Amino acid sequence: MKRSVDEIVASRRMRRNRRFDWSRRLVAESSISANDLIWPIFIIDGENKRESIAAMPDVERLSADLAVEAARMAVDLGIPAIATFPNVDLKLRDNDGSEILNPDNLINRVTRAVKAEVPDIGIITDVALDPFTDHGHDGILQHGEILNDATVETLARAAVLQADAGADIIAPSDMMDGRIGAIRDALDEAGHAQVAIMSYATKYASGFYGPYREAVGTGGLLKGDKKTYYIDPANTDEALRETALDIEEGADMVMVKPGMPYLDIIRRVKDEFEMPTFAYQVSGEYSMIMAGVEKGFFDEERVIMESMLAFKRAGCDGILTYFAPKVAKLLSEQ
Repeated sequence: MKRSVDEIVASRRMRRNRRFDWSRRLVAESSISANDLIWPIFIIDGENKRESIAAMPDVERLSADLAVEAARMAVDLGIPAIATFPNVDLKLRDNDGSEILNPDNLINRVTRAVKAEVPDIGIITDVALDPFTDHGHDGILQHGEILNDATVETLARAAVLQADAGADIIAPSDMMDGRIGAIRDALDEAGHAQVAIMSYATKYASGFYGPYREAVGTGGLLKGDKKTYYIDPANTDEALRETALDIEEGADMVMVKPGMPYLDIIRRVKDEFEMPTFAYQVSGEYSMIMAGVEKGFFDEERVIMESMLAFKRAGCDGILTYFAPKVAKLLSEQ
């Protein structure tokens, strides 16, 4: 005898829990809070200076004094940390990225300024060489090849200088072999055993970085590509091997970059290692969403918050996102 729809679903009506707003909130499996956010900030030389970035609507480069104001706003919004990325004067860039070893370079000056005025904000700094080289690569270039070990030596020295300036977390994004262990040893030997390392353990040779390269002024400089040291987008097991090595060398936290195109990698990394795991919602992801918003294709708030939940659902403990202040404000209004 044919059963009615009511008879078929009587004991398994999945929609019961979705009926009310309060019941949907009660059974939600993932949630986002301001505590999950890290705000990447682009910095420049000067005073009371801000520059728009054409490829990233509503994102600006900020001078040190304005970066201090941004850090103060982050604290007010409940955002735990900022990550700073410098746009270095072209006259200071060379083949070896030697300006990164200047104790008073842009990134270190901003760190000191922020820590002096907003001591409660966490500061995450990157020791990759690409903002400091005249060829746009993350390492020292010689005869068309990125030198791994020479680059690692520079990164370790730069990490100590960044910690001296007040950085709380060093986040190496370069993908050189052995750099986590070298940085950990250098920090410990310099008396910075308390400074953590957030490794860009899984960084892919992605096409989603374009707007970032405009933001830090490397897009027009890059000679060739970064496929010899970033991970091939086709690979997943390789990402786990990279992450395992970084943890073994002393990483305190690990990151997957980019974010949304690699949610499967985030899930695998979190399940495999049970480490604090972060994703970087990179510039290309940001710009795609904003382009859709500007075209009227997306509901801005809804799509941004959905992307945040995607990261949390995949296993992220936190997200580096240019939407951080917007997300924090939306959460405070709920």
